[in-house]
Amino acid sequence: MNDKILVVDDEQEIADLIEVYLNNENYTVYKFYSARAAMACMEKTKPDLAILDVMMPDINGFELCRKIREHDTYPIIMLTAKDEEVDKITGLTLGADDYVTKPFRPLELIARVKAQLRRYKKYNGAKEELESSPVLCHSGLEINTNTHECLLNGKPVWLTPTEFSILRILLENMGKVVSSEKLFRDIWQDEYYSKSNNTITVHIRHLREKLGDTGEESKYIKTIWGVGYKI
Repeated sequence: MNDKILVVDDEQEIADLIEVYLNNENYTVYKFYSARAAMACMEKTKPDLAILDVMMPDINGFELCRKIREHDTYPIIMLTAKDEEVDKITGLTLGADDYVTKPFRPLELIARVKAQLRRYKKYNGAKEELESSPVLCHSGLEINTNTHECLLNGKPVWLTPTEFSILRILLENMGKVVSSEKLFRDIWQDEYYSKSNNTITVHIRHLREKLGDTGEESKYIKTIWGVGYKI
């Protein structure tokens, strides 16, 4: 069965263009020009990935992202109209997995869609059997790579797919420093990384908040300035 992609953008030309490129890749597209119409569809059909425009007249993309994250963990890519850090940070904080700035190259968006779907399926066991041990532990922190569950001192911690992926990579490399570039390339598997990209920084900060690890002395995720992160 083809993967189902939800596209929500009130700019009809952009939504139509995205639909054409997704159809060319044999995805099933559910396209909407308003968030309210998209929400009615989501009650009946669960997509495999969502592409959400930030600026929409009825309900903005941030609010729609938040509503999705109340129930579902499938990947979300935000479309931002301008290259403003506040939009990117807000979207990532609410649970988005990636963002693309308008105007964008359609093939770049398609590459990001493919990367997000590969990662999501991999860490949910839909396509690949993980060769490593399914359970990774450290000082009261435990993740199960088969069930995609995270526990902290026996209590469940809700993580987005991207947050889970980052934590898994750090736990698999426990004691070793993992660079932001390696994290980015391992998770998104594309060439669009640049040193000015703060995507990983935002996800790390959100992870620390969920783990209660925001003090001066981090118990879990340590920043090695100029190098990367380690557990």
